[in-house]
Amino acid sequence: MANRDQCKYFILDTNVLLHEPLAIYSFQEHNVIIPMTVLEELDRIKDRQKDVSRDARVAIRALEDIFKDATPEEIIEGVALSKLEEAETGRISIFADHNMATNLAVFTEDEPDNRIINVALRLQQSKAPAAVVLVTKDINMRLKAKGAGLKLVEDYRTDQLIDDINLLAKGFRQLSGSFWDQVENCDTTTDGRDTWHQVDETILENTYINEYLIDETKLFAAKVVGHEEGKARLLDLGRDRLLSRHAWGIHPKNVYQGMALNALLDPNIDLVILTGPAGCGKTLLAMAAALELVIEKGIYDKVIVTRNTPDIAENIGFLPGTEEEKMMPWLAAVTDTLEVLHKNDECPNGSLDYIMEQANIQFKSVNFMRGRSIQNSFVLLDECQNLTASQLKTIITRCGEGTKLVCSGNLAQIDSNYLTPVTSGLTYIVERFKHFEGSANIYLNGVVRSRLASFAEENL
Repeated sequence: MANRDQCKYFILDTNVLLHEPLAIYSFQEHNVIIPMTVLEELDRIKDRQKDVSRDARVAIRALEDIFKDATPEEIIEGVALSKLEEAETGRISIFADHNMATNLAVFTEDEPDNRIINVALRLQQSKAPAAVVLVTKDINMRLKAKGAGLKLVEDYRTDQLIDDINLLAKGFRQLSGSFWDQVENCDTTTDGRDTWHQVDETILENTYINEYLIDETKLFAAKVVGHEEGKARLLDLGRDRLLSRHAWGIHPKNVYQGMALNALLDPNIDLVILTGPAGCGKTLLAMAAALELVIEKGIYDKVIVTRNTPDIAENIGFLPGTEEEKMMPWLAAVTDTLEVLHKNDECPNGSLDYIMEQANIQFKSVNFMRGRSIQNSFVLLDECQNLTASQLKTIITRCGEGTKLVCSGNLAQIDSNYLTPVTSGLTYIVERFKHFEGSANIYLNGVVRSRLASFAEENL
């Protein structure tokens, strides 16, 4: 076990436990300190009608499991995070910040953030020369703490898989020049309309399953479907064939939409992740594919549409009507899309009602997705950039047999105070699922909504 003198002291803010309820186990051999103010905030949040209330309850139960057999003295001194003696884990304690002498406080205690910062400053003094670190996802709190003299302040980054959003997997690889000019040996097999190639893996280093390949010739397009014995197995798609795909009357406007539609219409892919700027066609393509697969091909029984916004859990109860009627204002992007898909019909309103019934389209709140088991459905989860990794995991694990889940979002439009593009749950699942054979991820490059939207995306 590490020398106790070398251990750091990590003080966790409330938002860290709401972001990752089991964050207390992420600090290995170091010590974790929970200010009493954090427990009070968790207590207030756990009974609210908010999605984070569940995370607060999970965090409270985790702390209770650790401290349930401890004496008050042990809770103050610290309890081992692991019951295994050989495990290299630190200790966790609760700091009674209300008992701290007022002459040692830098800030007034009228705000929870101030009390937590005061704890960190006090421990920085009393635990010296050991390092004391305040961990918070609140940017303003980090600035306040540094301004008050706290030396070490960090964001919670344990669940962060990449350091730069530009490193996020795009789901496709743009190859320079002509792909076939780089291939020396190739084994090709054909079965009906499908053609597969086996090429040397050194040409395509670090490719992953269901990653799309395009080159500068505007002719070649393929998808990686496997790796074996130093060979990469490719399914030949062809650029023209890719662009000729269609769903519910919608044809791709560029190769990126073509790749997305290919993944959306593939029944062997259970999870499709669509990222990209506003106006790139994420929702339109997903809804077109949903109607095609449910009504025309009968692969799924219904379409479930849900999304998350910071206000949805708080405001849904104040709107009149059923759950679906309450959800309608928040799902206007989807209803707008349905109108676009049927704008040329003789009676658009009648068409919409008919399609809603035929496709059995259901609008659900994210809050009511928990605990369900969704079977034989096409599920569209929109605005995923505002969800944490644990929240997305909760929803993904609801999907049962015969269900296809489409997660879409724009990482440039995050509304949560505690998430950034690199810590968003959408980023997390892109990286976690990129090697899963049942998933595909596509970054829809380019705005096709209008020249106005394109200019705004590039210049504002």
